[in-house]
Order: sequence, then structure tokens, then C-alpha cells
Amino acid sequence: MYSSAEDVKKIFDVIKEKEIEFVDFRFTDFKGTWHHVSYNVKSINEDSFKGIPFDGSSIPYWQPINRSDMQLIPDAKAFFVDPFTADPTLVVFCDAYDIYKGELYAKCPRSIAKKAMEYLKSTGLGDVAYFGPENEFFVFDDVKVKSDINCQYYEIDSEEGTWNSAKSYTDGGFNSGHRPGTKGGYFPVAPVDTMVDLRAEMVKVMEEIGLETFVVHHEVAQGQGEIGVKFGTLVEAADNVQKVKYVVKMVAAMNGKTATFMPKPLYGDNGNGMHVHQSIWNKGENTFAGDKYQGLSQTALYYIGGVLKHARALAAFTNPSTNSYKRLIPGFEAPSILAYSATNRSASCRIPYVNSPKAKRCEFRFPDSTANPYLAFSAMLLAGIDGIKNQIDPGAPREEDLFELSLDEIREKGIKQMPHTLRGAAESLIADWDFLKSTGVFSDEMLNDYKQFLFETQIWPYEARPHPFEFLTSYSC
Repeated sequence: MYSSAEDVKKIFDVIKEKEIEFVDFRFTDFKGTWHHVSYNVKSINEDSFKGIPFDGSSIPYWQPINRSDMQLIPDAKAFFVDPFTADPTLVVFCDAYDIYKGELYAKCPRSIAKKAMEYLKSTGLGDVAYFGPENEFFVFDDVKVKSDINCQYYEIDSEEGTWNSAKSYTDGGFNSGHRPGTKGGYFPVAPVDTMVDLRAEMVKVMEEIGLETFVVHHEVAQGQGEIGVKFGTLVEAADNVQKVKYVVKMVAAMNGKTATFMPKPLYGDNGNGMHVHQSIWNKGENTFAGDKYQGLSQTALYYIGGVLKHARALAAFTNPSTNSYKRLIPGFEAPSILAYSATNRSASCRIPYVNSPKAKRCEFRFPDSTANPYLAFSAMLLAGIDGIKNQIDPGAPREEDLFELSLDEIREKGIKQMPHTLRGAAESLIADWDFLKSTGVFSDEMLNDYKQFLFETQIWPYEARPHPFEFLTSYSC
């Protein structure tokens, strides 16, 4: 649980070398939001890595007020120098510790991810699981939101938006007329792609804090982009998602813009996904490589079977916002149909074409970036392990264009779909969470509180509010 003396020594070497003035300890809540507490470096010593006190009752759905004292356990292997602070600051990832039970906190997402990795090892199926998330994002110039008793309203603006085609600029600028258009943003060069330099700056900052990047491009929608980051172990990959989101939002803000990973901010255009590549390795060998479909092993197919079987329950972790389900509708490359296929992007599970057995993996395309990465990756891993242990057959691959199928045709073929709402996902989780509970990775208390978190912060507030579109359809009835 605690960092080794050697790792702690290394972190103090970095503090000295980089002339660090503040140490920023960060941890993640249910929603996936980063929280932090900073210390003057003069007050930090080796004992600090045995626990940093904090108030657990101030974190939603964590501790009651009468049992609020908790500890953060810094991970001396997971840190970076913050590229945005005015004074040299070292960011250190932390796990939450339950002082009352004398163990890592059952509701700490990063601790749950570590437990998931230990569970994998205990099964003998593998000693490491690799995850490669692809986080898409939007960059806008302005966003206005109002949610009052008599008014529900939002407005987004982007220089790339087609709605600005006839705009007259009065601040000395001009209307260039170069815009990607709806669904027209995939790979155009500048001046249609206005974010070339912005994404390049994001990449440089990501590399500066230790992320290894590769593909960098405009995505399909207006104002949408993606930066590819190298895969890592389950915990590393989740840590990297937190870094990516931090850098993208901060670089956008420093350039007078605003970035969001919200799944569907624009009506009628493509949304943001978080496609997640996955594989299990054992003793240096990729257990997903074999002689079955598209070079996959039987193990990999069973893993796919497990994830597809539990996908509707997994959605409560992989797609945990009401906005998630506005992305998972037909017509926008939405991977809502629970099937698998090689190269077919209309299936929720794609088998990428690769030349090396080491690169064999499966790519699940339904998650999005409102997911808490630690919880989403852990839940998917446990679903896949359940598939392997119980030899769950994923069925035959689907090579046809699933986007062209009507809902009646999908039903006739017996193809399952993702839930259509977050309520559906939450209810599916309640009906099918034994595969999580049985492992000991997700506790009963954690799952029950997470269920309440979804209903009380996302589902009920959303269902209670009138929507502007309802006034168009119902006001004159």
C-alpha cells in the first residue's frame, strides 16, 4: 500500500532537481473529478507518504460527518511537474485510506482499480491488463448555461460552427467562410481545421508531463479533436486519462477557449467517445493472440463475450451521464449495438487490423469520457474475466453495416443493444452486479452508494426538469 523507501527517495530527488516549491496531492471521486490539496514543500518529508489527512465527508457519497477523518496515501511512482502553475509544483497521485477499517477505502476509484489488477492475478489468467483509451473532445469559444425554475437554456459557440456562416464580426475580425460543416470535420487541413496549433500545444504539454502521444487530428464534428496517447496498465491508463483531460482543458483555457469531453454537446453532429482497447498478458505473452477469428485467441473471444453480456450493466460505469445516451442513438456512428466485428466501426466491439500478435486486442467503442476511468476500466476487466471463467460465447461476428439496420431488423436478428437511458443502465446494473460483487473488488456499500449517486445527481434531476423541445411538442396540446 505504501510507497517503497527507494521510490520516496526518488521523488525527493526530483523535488530538489526541479526546485519544487509546492506538492499537490490529487485523488478522484465517484464522478471522476480530480480533487487536490497542496502543501508547502518545506512541510513535506518521508512520513508524508504514510498519509495526508483530509475530510472524507466533504466528498459526495463518501463518509458521514461523524466518520470524516481519512488519509490520502501518495503513490511515489505516479507524479508529474504541473506545467500550468506559476510556482514549481509537483502533482502526486493518491489513493484514499479508511482509518476506521485499516484498509484502502472501498469507494476510492483508484484503489478499486488496483484491486481489479490484483484480482486478475489471483485468477491465474494473467499478470497484467493493458488499456488504451481514446478520449475525444470539443473546443468551443463560448458556452452559456442557465437552469432555473422557469428557464432551461444553453448556447455554445465555435468559430467552426456552421451557424456562424453569415455572422458579421465587429471586433476587427472577418468571416473566413472556411468551416468543416456538420459531420465534415474528419481530417480537413487548415484553414478549415482551425485547431492545428492548439492541438500541437496540447501535445507538447502532454509530452512534457510524461505522456507518449502519436496520432493528432480533427474529428468528425465541428470543433472536435482527438490526441492519441500510448496504452498502459489499467491504473496507468486511468491516470493518463486524468492527465489528458487536465491538459486539454487547461491549454484551451489559456488560449481563451473552453474544452469539454461531454459526449453530445451539439445536436445533429457526432459526439465524443472514449474507445477503449484492451488485452490481458501473462508472463510476457499476449493471451489475446491466437488462431481464432481475426487472429484472436479463444480467451479473447470469451472476454468479448463477457463484456457484451454485461454491457448494459457496465453502461452505468462506462456511460454514466444522461448526456451519454444522446450520443448512443442511430445515425452518428453510435456503437450502441452489442456485437463484435473486425474493422467494422458500427459494432460496439471492433477488432483492429494489426500485423503483430503482440498487438492483438479488442476495442470497445461504447464508453465515453464522462466515465470515471478507474471504475469503467475495472468493471470492463471484471466482465471480461467473467466471460473467460464461464466461457461465454460472444456469438458470430457481424460484418454487415449495422447502422443501416432498422430497430425491427435488430430485434429480429436477436442483437442486443446498449440501454437507451441512464435509468436503464442503472437498473441493469442493479439486476446484474453479482459479477462485480463476487470478486471483492466492488463492495456492496460502494455499489449501493454509486447507485444512489447516479439516481440523485443525474437521473432524478434530469427527469424532473422541462426541456425546451417539450414546449415545441406539448405546449399547445
